[in-house]
Amino acid sequence: MKRREVIKNLSILPVSGAVLGTSSVLGAGILSSYSAPKRDIFKELGIRTFINAAGTYTALSGCLMHEEVVETIRYSAKKYATIDEVQDKVGAKIAELCHAESAMVTAGCWSALVLGTAGVLTGTDQKKVAELPHLENMKSEVLVQKEHNHGYVHALTNTGIKVVEIETLEEFEKAVNEQTAMMWFLNYAGPNGMIKDKEWVELGKKHNIPTMIDMAADSTPVTNLWKFNEMGFDLVCVSGGKGLTGPQSAGILMGKKDLIAAARLNAPPRGGNIGRGMKVNKEEILGMYVALEKFINRDHEKQWKIWEDRIAVMENAVKTINGVTTTVTVPPVANITPTLTISWDIEKVKISCNDFRANLRKGDPSIEMMGGKDNLVITSWMMRPGEEKIVAAKLAEELKKASS
Repeated sequence: MKRREVIKNLSILPVSGAVLGTSSVLGAGILSSYSAPKRDIFKELGIRTFINAAGTYTALSGCLMHEEVVETIRYSAKKYATIDEVQDKVGAKIAELCHAESAMVTAGCWSALVLGTAGVLTGTDQKKVAELPHLENMKSEVLVQKEHNHGYVHALTNTGIKVVEIETLEEFEKAVNEQTAMMWFLNYAGPNGMIKDKEWVELGKKHNIPTMIDMAADSTPVTNLWKFNEMGFDLVCVSGGKGLTGPQSAGILMGKKDLIAAARLNAPPRGGNIGRGMKVNKEEILGMYVALEKFINRDHEKQWKIWEDRIAVMENAVKTINGVTTTVTVPPVANITPTLTISWDIEKVKISCNDFRANLRKGDPSIEMMGGKDNLVITSWMMRPGEEKIVAAKLAEELKKASS
């Protein structure tokens, strides 16, 4: 089986080591170099920049855009176009690429959640559009599994809906009523809920209730971008500025044609609606399309090998240090990329993980990575070529210093 086919069904399993070789190849098309700027605004303002060994976190500015995306943004910034026409043309292309009936670019995945829910509630009734978040004469409840009821449901409650939490199939059947507007599924929580994605869709169809899935940053494997449309979800919400390496403030809402049309009535450039503040400009819409196109068409087998090689470089630099333990895994659902976890015996390496991360953050270059009280968690998919060698050297240097 091809690697991407295997990844689709992976649980947390070790991935094979790799040799140094392709780490210096430009992987995701992330900007590998920059021409000298006329003005170094980061230096001027004293803003810290860093090597991203953490991943696609919003607080860490998500991702670096592909050079072609930046070129698209720069070019389109010099011409006028109507937002509706740009959305029409780009939406049609995104829908084709992702096997959906229709699509639109939103101001991030959160915006996709709000606008998609709003579209379900109002349809194309302009009076209802103007009334949100007041739900008089509208359905007002969204069914959510207990394990999916995380902070992101606040996007849905922006529209005025009430979250109805259920856990079992029996509870679901009892909760469905004439006020049930939608069923929401959080992809990364999928393995923890009692009702899985396919059954969730089937229940929605059985009761004629629209289903929405939030797949946010779960753009790997690439088949996820059409998997949930083909599965039958009525709305699919995606982050643009994470795994897709598009504009950080962009996202995608795709799904049924009538629901996307309704969502757009709740969105800019129209006013008097709940989404007026969720503006997405022509540059971001076009940049998002180019980013998606580049992502889908890249060599995913080659990209995975590059990620593995980078992880291997970092693991090999530290795994022989006395007291250090390393593990390489692949998460089962979200952020499916090779992930290196490093831990150590505090009696042999006398530094806490929090202090270790702080030292790397304060270093030159600054390095960001995730972790907990007892480990470091490192990914390579947001790194630029060659940065894995820098991180490897700093990891080894700090661990040896703490163990001497």
